Amino acid sequence: MKKNTIRLYFIGLLFFTQIALFAQAGPGDDDDGGGLNGGDPAPAPINTHLIILALFGLAFAFYKFYAYKKASLKQ
Repeated sequence: MKKNTIRLYFIGLLFFTQIALFAQAGPGDDDDGGGLNGGDPAPAPINTHLIILALFGLAFAFYKFYAYKKASLKQ
């Protein structure tokens, strides 16, 4: 029962603190313009090593499958 209560409190904490994590207006940003003055920064590249990440993901999935299959055969 205690474990479930702690889990419930933790989930509630994560759920209700999402509201507090929104960005607040900075000093001098009292107008409703949104502070969009100036140029945009350069976009971050997301496809630089995507193939390597996918290969690591597949290797990890096969490892977990192998470990699960090995554990189920032992029982």
